[in-house]
Amino acid sequence: MTAKKTLLHPIGSELDALLTAEEVAANSELVAEREALLADHVATVHAGWGEKYVERVHQKGKLTTWERIDALRDAGSDVYEVGTLVNLGVKWQGSKLDAPGAGVVTAFIRVHDRWCVVIANDNTVASGAWWPRTPEKIERAQEMALRLRLPVIYLVDCSGLFLPEQSRSFSGRTGAGHIFTQNARLADAGVPQVAGVFGDCIAGGGYMPIISDRVVMTEGAYMVIAGAALIRGAKSQKLTSLGIGGPEVHVHQSRCADLRVPDDTTALKVLRDEVGQLPTTAVGFYRYGAHASAPRFDPEEVASLFPRDPRQGYAIEEVLARLVDDSLFHEVMPGFGREMIVGLGRVDGLWMGFIANRQGLLEEPGIGRRPGGALYREGIAKISQFARTCADDGIPLVWLQDISGFDIGVQAERLGLLGYGGNLIYTNATHPAPFFTVLLRKASGAGYYAMSGMPYEPVMQISTTLTRLAVMEGRTLAIAAFNSKLDDDFQIATDDPEERKAIEDGMTKTAARIEADMDPFAAASRMDTDEVVPLGRLRGWVELMAQASYQSAGYRRTKNPRIWSMHDLDVLARKEMPERTMALVARDGELVSPTVGEVVWRAPEGTQLQEGRLVAVLDRAGQRLGLVVPAGVAGVSVGVPGDWLEADQRVCEVGAGGAVEAGSASGPVDTGLPEGVVAVRADTDGTFYASPEPGKPAFAPVGTAVEARQTLGLVEVMKTFSAVRAPVAGTVERVVAADGGPVSAGDVIFWVRP
Repeated sequence: MTAKKTLLHPIGSELDALLTAEEVAANSELVAEREALLADHVATVHAGWGEKYVERVHQKGKLTTWERIDALRDAGSDVYEVGTLVNLGVKWQGSKLDAPGAGVVTAFIRVHDRWCVVIANDNTVASGAWWPRTPEKIERAQEMALRLRLPVIYLVDCSGLFLPEQSRSFSGRTGAGHIFTQNARLADAGVPQVAGVFGDCIAGGGYMPIISDRVVMTEGAYMVIAGAALIRGAKSQKLTSLGIGGPEVHVHQSRCADLRVPDDTTALKVLRDEVGQLPTTAVGFYRYGAHASAPRFDPEEVASLFPRDPRQGYAIEEVLARLVDDSLFHEVMPGFGREMIVGLGRVDGLWMGFIANRQGLLEEPGIGRRPGGALYREGIAKISQFARTCADDGIPLVWLQDISGFDIGVQAERLGLLGYGGNLIYTNATHPAPFFTVLLRKASGAGYYAMSGMPYEPVMQISTTLTRLAVMEGRTLAIAAFNSKLDDDFQIATDDPEERKAIEDGMTKTAARIEADMDPFAAASRMDTDEVVPLGRLRGWVELMAQASYQSAGYRRTKNPRIWSMHDLDVLARKEMPERTMALVARDGELVSPTVGEVVWRAPEGTQLQEGRLVAVLDRAGQRLGLVVPAGVAGVSVGVPGDWLEADQRVCEVGAGGAVEAGSASGPVDTGLPEGVVAVRADTDGTFYASPEPGKPAFAPVGTAVEARQTLGLVEVMKTFSAVRAPVAGTVERVVAADGGPVSAGDVIFWVRP
């Protein structure tokens, strides 16, 4: 940070430096299976009620809903649909067919290079009728438009409520009438609304376009409070709905519409022209001279980063590196709360804030190692402050969730996590700048709330096909539900075979039901998430979030970067952690400093050090430089007297006798090792598992030839699994730790002969 300028730094690595080819293949295979299922679901929704109903629409001289959207959007531009899977698989009384997509399409599209929200009745599904959840889906799209001040385009072709289920869509707080409340709120906020009426527009459907700034009707369209069938029944009159409320009436007599046109194609051209008269996008202005750039690393590689087992970790920095421009990022407050990463990056040249969960075992200064994927006091405080600063500066914020929950236990309660969590809840609930939530994988318990889940009203919440949204995992919930039947080790506490089987069956069924509920497709059907998206398209969705946040000017605070409060936060946190790191130099059984500077010592004398551990922070001519233990080295810190470090000054003894030891963690050197064998050690206390799950083959039994960084086993801490990886290519000569047994940090688990 210099002279009020946010410096961006490279993050991320090439995929082949992160994962073995086998791991990439296994991870990609799972994602491909899940995304093929997503593609099938989307295709089913887009097909509506099938070709028979498409033909009916064409026989009336009309376009289908998707044909209208294709004609409306800029040629070649992408469509970002939200709510696609609403009502997926739900059966309804009074209909032999489902209601795919709740009979309405809601999406972000570009019209004359302006992002708009389109809301279009699907005229191939019960003539565009409103089903249960149809109003809620429409209202959700209206809310997104209102929050971002994006123009709304209604393509109305609606036969009214699906009457057999009217009680579930008519009278509630978010029932059909609330659509008109949202119409009014959009108008009150000055958000442009234009409507095309293409056919049936009965009862509530008749009101939906009325508050719009422009209403265009085709010759075959009508808007009526009650259709001809109802009026004939009530008054024995021979009428047609077109005669009651067609364009002749509403354009020339009632003035409820502005223009009549001959057909769908003409109406869509008129709607495009109306949007073209609106102010142009402000995106270019808010780039502040920057240019849109793609990430350095292929965004589609995100699909290869996530382990098949959701309990295993990965590097969130690698995800960010495939989302932000040029894979450049500025981390803020890196010196504490390291289970969270917060910072700034550009997306399409626009500043965006990011808050994300780190995974795996993390070193918290002054505290020690603890598993990521959870929230601790320091992390909660950090993300609260960062979110408030983004709000103050008007920086749109993206939350990347992969969280198992809050830290728990006596110490957590004594530290006041409830109070810190309350502070975060207040921050999330009152956040004025646009913010968006991405559920990458786990979205569990109160952590889901704390990370701005749907109850805290993000502008949009999207899920991936790997997302697991629930209070807790199926197995964990089954244990909680049957707790009175289990002993202290969570084993079934009975010797009666029949009772044991009944309990086992009950726990299995409970776990299976919860696992089904956690499925992202089920969540999308219930509207617990706005959309399920392919991992390889995350960059595109984040681009949409950025562009839509900056398109409209003047309705919210948007500070220029010179006067950001973020700079003050950076200065205050600057002493905590370095701007970049440099490895110590291994020399004659010691680690020595590679440079000079004013030093803040981060590893008290006698601290066991492992690869990547931060030992000291130097202030070198105003730059904060971190000194870390180099790859393949373990040792013990010796401490540095005074506040100045010279080049080549000793800061660490390597190993326990001057030998450099390759391994996964620090700890005393096992002098019983055969010559040439490398010890692979546990990073932390926990439980060691030799196989991915019970009953499956071991990762690396004795005699296995392994590549460098290949997974040899797992260590579990608080239901989080960290991979034990081979530090070198070689052959597994011995498995030291017992499968399912406890290990301590520094314990030798494997012998590998290079």
